[in-house]
Amino acid sequence: MKNQDSILIFGASGQIGKSLIRKFTKNNYRVIAVTRSIHRKGYQIKTQSNYGYLELEEINSFNEENVSKLMQRCSVCINLIGILFEKKEDDFKLMHSDLPSLLSHLALKASIDQFIHLSALGIESATDSKYASSKLNGEKKIRQNFPRSVILKPSIVYSVDDNFTTNFMSLLSKLPIMPLYYQGKTKFTPIHVSDLANIIFEIVRKNIIGETIECVGPEVFTFKEILQKILKSINKKRLLFPLPLVLAKFNARLFEIMPKPLLTTDQLKLLKYDNVVSNKYKTNFDIKLDAKKKFDNEIKQYSFNWTSGGQFSKKIDKVN
Repeated sequence: MKNQDSILIFGASGQIGKSLIRKFTKNNYRVIAVTRSIHRKGYQIKTQSNYGYLELEEINSFNEENVSKLMQRCSVCINLIGILFEKKEDDFKLMHSDLPSLLSHLALKASIDQFIHLSALGIESATDSKYASSKLNGEKKIRQNFPRSVILKPSIVYSVDDNFTTNFMSLLSKLPIMPLYYQGKTKFTPIHVSDLANIIFEIVRKNIIGETIECVGPEVFTFKEILQKILKSINKKRLLFPLPLVLAKFNARLFEIMPKPLLTTDQLKLLKYDNVVSNKYKTNFDIKLDAKKKFDNEIKQYSFNWTSGGQFSKKIDKVN
């Protein structure tokens, strides 16, 4: 039976999913959180929820029958599933194009009120990237299947649970030097996960439909500036040097051998393009959903985990 206050979340175990579970259940919405492994992810997800407002569903195969049963129980479906690199060929196509197409098709068939899909900012120009192409194709299929859907295009989403700031904190705490790709000039508008969760919550609460919204934070930084801010926060001195593109490509090919690569050739292509507002779509600020959290202030809340003396370490003057 469909519950008009039930939110179905695919990709619930990631940083955005967990933040959404906290936000929705705190405000008395019921959440159906979908995971591929309750054994591995169930405890993490359960700890985010108010008691009695969360259901966990394990799904090993995203076929039409399994997904349809879930769609019948919700009024809102939120798709957060995405990958940063391929383990097998066509993984980008499967996760970013085929799956969103299936979910949006079945959402329309089930007559749900809202279908919200998380895409990515700054991908329109990155036609040479398989990641970007698969994301754009997914957006196109969603619009064809469910014209009333809301497509969100966030910049880098950061928090203590991310794979961006925490990875760089780990690397910069250990390595004496750090390469800058494209001279570190690529621009980003990072948004804190709690700001993004609040935006999604308000989109549901206000029943916003049929929009494509670029979700950005209040500040714009270059890649080099982000690394400098992380260095300051973890109290380290490191050399940041521009890496020639030929060496960067070779570097990326070596990293791709790793089970969880630090950089891939496809990600290197993405780094050519600024991750900022395109002026093609509305932003969260245009619809009066501000993102207020400042990058420096927020990373200080968890960066002490990577400092020599922890939260009691003394600050040093940073020199690059």
